[in-house]
Amino acid sequence: MTTATAVPRTSGAPAPAATAPAPGPRRSRSVPAWVWALPPVAVLALAFLYPLALVVQQSVTPDDGGGLSLDPYADVFASEVFRDALTTTVWLAVGSTVGCLVLGFVLALVIAFVPFPGGKAVTRFVEVFLSFPSFLITLALLFIYGSVGMANGLWTDVTGAADGPFHFLTTPWGVLLAEITYFTPFVMRPLLAAFSQLDTGQLEVASSLGAGPLRVIRQVILPEALPALAAGGSLVLVMCLNEFGIVLFTGAKDVTTLPMLVYSKAILESDYPAACVVAVVNIAISVGLYSLYRVVSRRAGA
Repeated sequence: MTTATAVPRTSGAPAPAATAPAPGPRRSRSVPAWVWALPPVAVLALAFLYPLALVVQQSVTPDDGGGLSLDPYADVFASEVFRDALTTTVWLAVGSTVGCLVLGFVLALVIAFVPFPGGKAVTRFVEVFLSFPSFLITLALLFIYGSVGMANGLWTDVTGAADGPFHFLTTPWGVLLAEITYFTPFVMRPLLAAFSQLDTGQLEVASSLGAGPLRVIRQVILPEALPALAAGGSLVLVMCLNEFGIVLFTGAKDVTTLPMLVYSKAILESDYPAACVVAVVNIAISVGLYSLYRVVSRRAGA
């Protein structure tokens, strides 16, 4: 008979721990990623896509019934008023964008590279200016250059004339001036951000090598500012294409842009299919220009 031999345990040594059973497969309780995308997609659909779908549907639904039809598009495109509004909208937007780019670049250069008292305060004012409504700037211009504004009042007081010489605010040039005045800070803001990251050592080296101010701007500063100019210019172009308040508050009766035409067709003439057609065209132009900007900026590495 074999006797089991007891293994002595060393005093003070811990007993061997029992081996824990291997854990079984755990069921993943993580929420799928597509579930988190549902709330923002639902909000976007209700706030934007659904109203846009209604506008598109109304644009192909004539008032006389008969189902869906492209007759509203044919009528609008054949209208001389629409063609004039489209031409006016495009040239005002392009002209305002060019003016904002030139003026914004010059002003940003002065603020960023020319030391003067109150420079930081001017920079802060540019940031605050972005929050101003467009009609406020238009009203300010009316107070200065309007028919009964300060400029005309000063002229009549000095010359004794019955009327002043400043009546350009009710013309396309007045709308152009108001848009350049309002949208220039939208170009200055990204430019000032780009200039703040520019290595000043490059400017010092260029100056030490005999480069003049214009050459430094052209060969050193301008290449660094091109992405900011593209970003600010594209934003201004899209906003000018859709600007309504400035044109309305200047009182320029002979200036009809696409947003003004939408207002005229919908509110004054109650022609909702035509208004929706113009709105769809305006949206298509804006989205197309923005998509073009994204493609160009991606290829340029901006």
